[in-house]
Amino acid sequence: MTDNIWALLAIVAGLLLLVGGGEMLVRGASKLAVALRISPLVIGLTVVAFGTSAPELAVSVQASIIGSADLAIGNVVGSNIFNVLLILGLSAVIVPLVVASEFIRRDVPIMIGVSVLMLIFSLDGHIGRVDGAILFTGIVSYTVWCIRASRQESQAVQQEFAAEWSSDEPRKKSSMLIDVLLILGGLVLLVIGSNWLIHGSVVIAKSFGVSELIIGLTVVAAGTSLPELATSIIAAIKGERDIAVGNVVGSNIFNILSVLGLSALLAPSGINVTAAAIRFDIPVMLAVAVACWPIFATGNVISRWEGAIFLFYYFAYTTHLILEATGNDFRHTLSGLMMIFVVPLTVLTIAITVWRSRHTTARSAS
Repeated sequence: MTDNIWALLAIVAGLLLLVGGGEMLVRGASKLAVALRISPLVIGLTVVAFGTSAPELAVSVQASIIGSADLAIGNVVGSNIFNVLLILGLSAVIVPLVVASEFIRRDVPIMIGVSVLMLIFSLDGHIGRVDGAILFTGIVSYTVWCIRASRQESQAVQQEFAAEWSSDEPRKKSSMLIDVLLILGGLVLLVIGSNWLIHGSVVIAKSFGVSELIIGLTVVAAGTSLPELATSIIAAIKGERDIAVGNVVGSNIFNILSVLGLSALLAPSGINVTAAAIRFDIPVMLAVAVACWPIFATGNVISRWEGAIFLFYYFAYTTHLILEATGNDFRHTLSGLMMIFVVPLTVLTIAITVWRSRHTTARSAS
């Protein structure tokens, strides 16, 4: 019991350090990027989105190096599901999100593509170093593409990101030094926090007989996604809707290409993927990514009811994981209900929404 108490404290303290370290890293990096005259749009969709994923990177890399592959995989998959279903869903419930940026809509097929690539790499039960190198090469190419594509964005989108991440005030050398110290301090907190979180999670998992995969998909994934949660919700409330959406999409791409890629590349023998993750969790992550495409591709509003559907799916998915962990047979009934009734109904509703949008657009054009 004493070990469990200490493990729980380590998890809480680790999460706090990860959130604090991620915030320091984002603030320091974004301000330094502004000082170096990098486009605010690039900062928002790369530096900020990647910076808020720094906790996932720290945890998954540490977990893969020490041999806790299930935590590494669960963290990536769980974070991507959490980002779309809970963060994007909650943001849309707070205020309907207008996907105005053509850049973000182009990013969604990339998110779907890298999700498919992860599933393919996982099918043999192992993501090796070669796979990791391919994924990490992808994040380098994606970043270069982001920088080039940002130059074609509309003035309205540029101004939205500039209002959040840039300043007209001249930057002094002392301020730049503070930014560098923020970055270094954030990295230190991320390393310490990830160590504590992993240690506590492994102890709790072994104590209660819960798999490290489920711990990674729930506690670790939700905890490391807190920076994305804060960034997107605040952006939604302030009306900076492209930032709210771009943060989620950019983070999901980063999680697979950089977090998983670097973890597999640095692990002594790659990362083993369990049959349970291949059979259920990774396909769910892919389905969640695909669900975004019809809405984003048409440039529609992500309405409150669509956000509520996302939240419902996250609740259902989490409930399934809890039932799986406790061995409750109702999990099979829940899965059947979702596949037979809820999923087809959602697909039909989204299809009708897309058809109406295109029909309205065609009538307006004529």
